[in-house]
Amino acid sequence: MIKIQSVNIARVEMRQIQGRPVPTAIGKRPVAGPVAVLPLGLAGDEQADLSVHGGLSKAVYAYPLLHYAFWQTVRAQAQVAAQGEALAFGVLGENLTVDGLDESKLWIGDRLRLPGCTLAVSEPRQPCFKFNAAMGFNQASKLMAQSGYCGAYLGVLHPGTVQAGDEVELIPGPREVNLRELFMARMKRRSA
Repeated sequence: MIKIQSVNIARVEMRQIQGRPVPTAIGKRPVAGPVAVLPLGLAGDEQADLSVHGGLSKAVYAYPLLHYAFWQTVRAQAQVAAQGEALAFGVLGENLTVDGLDESKLWIGDRLRLPGCTLAVSEPRQPCFKFNAAMGFNQASKLMAQSGYCGAYLGVLHPGTVQAGDEVELIPGPREVNLRELFMARMKRRSA
C-alpha cells in the first residue's frame, strides 16, 4: 500500500548558506488536515528559484520515506546529527513524504491518484547547494547523485486536496523512461 505520510509546505525565507544570505524554501514543515493542491503546487507553499523548482511540471515534490534511514545514517557519520536522530518530515524539501514507493518503481508519465487529486510523475529532482545546507554537510548532493535517492517532481493533473494518511493508487504510464534511471543518466552527464 502506498500512503502519504506527511504533507509539507514552506514560505521563502532568507538563510545563511555558504556565508551569504540566500532565499530558500527547502525547509518544509508538516501541516495537518487537507491542503489544497493547485496547478502550481500546494496552497501555502513557495519556491525560491522558479528556474529550477516549481511551475506546471514541478508543482509538487514527493520523496520516499524509505530513504529517511539512509539520510539519518549519513548525517550521523558526517557528525552533524546524533546516531538515530530522526529527520523531520519535509527537511529534504519535499511536499509529500510518501511511504511504500520509491524511484525505481516510478516512470515518467505514471499517475498518482489520491482521494482528492491526481498527480503525474514528470522528472527527478536535481540536488543543489541548498540541499547540502539542509542536510548539514557539503557532500549531501553528491550522495544523492550516487544513491539515486532523488524523489519525484509531479505535475497536477486534477487539482483538489491532499492530506497525511491519504492512500495513493499508482496508475502506470507508458513505462518508457524510469525515474531513477533518468536521474542517474543526468547525474553521469553532469559529472562528466
